[in-house]
Amino acid sequence: MEAFDEEKPLLNVQPNPQDVGSEYTSDGSVDINKRPALKGSTGRWRACYMILGVEFCECVAFFTVSRNLVTYLTTVLHESKVAAARNVSAWVGASFLTPLIGAFLADTYLGRYWTMVASLPVYILGMLVLTVSASAPTSSSSGGEVHRTMVYAGLYLAALGGGGIKPCTSTFGADQFDSANPAELAKKGSFFNWYYFMINLSSLLSSTVLVWLQDNVGWGVSFAIPTALLALALAVFVGGSRVYRFREPTVSPFTSLCQVVVAALSKWRVQLPDDVSLFYELTGSSESGHTIQHTSQFRFLDKAAIMLPPSDKTRVAPPTSSWKLCTVTQVQELKILLRMFPVWASFVIFHAVTGQLSSTFIEQGMVMDNRVGGFAIPPASLSVFGVFSVLVWVPVYEATLVPLARRCTGNRKGFSQTQRLGIGFALSALTMVYSAALETKRLAVARASGLAGQNVPVPMSILWQAPSHVLHGAAGVFAGIGMTEFFYDQAPHAMKSLCAAFAQLSIASGFYFNTIVLGVVAVVTTRGGAPGWIPDNLNEGHLDYFFWMVAALSLLNLAQFVHYSVRCREKTTSSPQRVALPF
Repeated sequence: MEAFDEEKPLLNVQPNPQDVGSEYTSDGSVDINKRPALKGSTGRWRACYMILGVEFCECVAFFTVSRNLVTYLTTVLHESKVAAARNVSAWVGASFLTPLIGAFLADTYLGRYWTMVASLPVYILGMLVLTVSASAPTSSSSGGEVHRTMVYAGLYLAALGGGGIKPCTSTFGADQFDSANPAELAKKGSFFNWYYFMINLSSLLSSTVLVWLQDNVGWGVSFAIPTALLALALAVFVGGSRVYRFREPTVSPFTSLCQVVVAALSKWRVQLPDDVSLFYELTGSSESGHTIQHTSQFRFLDKAAIMLPPSDKTRVAPPTSSWKLCTVTQVQELKILLRMFPVWASFVIFHAVTGQLSSTFIEQGMVMDNRVGGFAIPPASLSVFGVFSVLVWVPVYEATLVPLARRCTGNRKGFSQTQRLGIGFALSALTMVYSAALETKRLAVARASGLAGQNVPVPMSILWQAPSHVLHGAAGVFAGIGMTEFFYDQAPHAMKSLCAAFAQLSIASGFYFNTIVLGVVAVVTTRGGAPGWIPDNLNEGHLDYFFWMVAALSLLNLAQFVHYSVRCREKTTSSPQRVALPF
């Protein structure tokens, strides 16, 4: 599976006029005043601290809502368990779908910095609406409808605001390191590790302190705290404007991709030349300063770069409209995205498993004994075991597994990207296998205790859920961090934010897939008056069947990922002319 790492697209980086040894950066980045960025006073970790601060505060707000939202919907809005699980998955899906909007604005019009500045107030407004709705009493049916409307308005305003932050923090942070400077480039990998660390640190705070406040003090207080943190993050982030390095947005990546498709279709009858040098490319360099060499996959798209000869009647070269003639670099950018798709699709099932942590796992924990000594553990707080798993596995991965794997594989990273992702997918499948076996055991205890017909916790400790979270935390270290690095490394230069949004889109797709599956299960399993797999009283249902189904899907997903990886490896090693693969 190492072929994915070895076969990366070949980028020709055209340096700026500034010399690499000068006082300016060499990758074309500028400062807030659009002047060449100074090496000594802009970028690097000094700028990343504030960017990571925004990511931390945004994640605190997101996890404060998502970790225990299913409890809020069932206990405060009185939704059924299936409806609450579906609505949680739908909202989380929306939170990771809106980054497409943010990425489009960042890559085309506003840039990453201004997209974040514009999105933070929207996020704050959404959290304010949630805070007010959770604090205001409801004493009538009409008041209940107003309350419900306010809750969902706040939720989706927050999702819209997060859409401008999620795809930009990782890419804007990576932009602070000069890609033409080997010393700074080496630090970029550390940024992604700290980026993931901050996500999990915020998850730890949300899963413990803020979830406890929700269950013991009040929902309004728990929503007010991340609202204040977001307001502080906005002030600090804007205050550090002079420290950042900026990349100017170029042509819309969406427009560029559409131009390739239209130009290729318009020449579908034109025969492809054998000489690749006949394909059109801008002289010198592209607008972004990067060109990508031709590859032979998806050859039909190469028609977009064919330069048609002058017609016999006019003897004049045809117009070079971007919708009729595209550069080789434009064509290769679309090819890169197409090659990414099978790996992207594998993350849909992976994130469908993640969706269980904020829905069915919590509902399972609500019918287990949550008393540990004299303390009652909120079911949503069990996710802290997953956070601790990440905090333990990251240093173990860096200090132990990578050096050990490096000796075995010879890969400087220890694991190839496909090996790292494959391990993550395997651990994700194992998470669902354990959860299904645990639910089977819990139902057996409920029947043995005579509680099958009662909607009460069974005499089985909630701590039995901890291994599920530990396994999924380990899966996140391999597949979660690997996903962020993969989509940034393999993205075309002008599409960094867009590809980060594609990574977020896989999360959204996973949660929407989970929503659809829950809906189908609810309809199919309740026919004939049956309680169904996931009734309000889980003691008379079969949540274990649902978990086994997700486990089976995860194992099939792992099998197709391994098959695709091996097939690509065989194709590249057997071909006399190596075909560049962006993995």
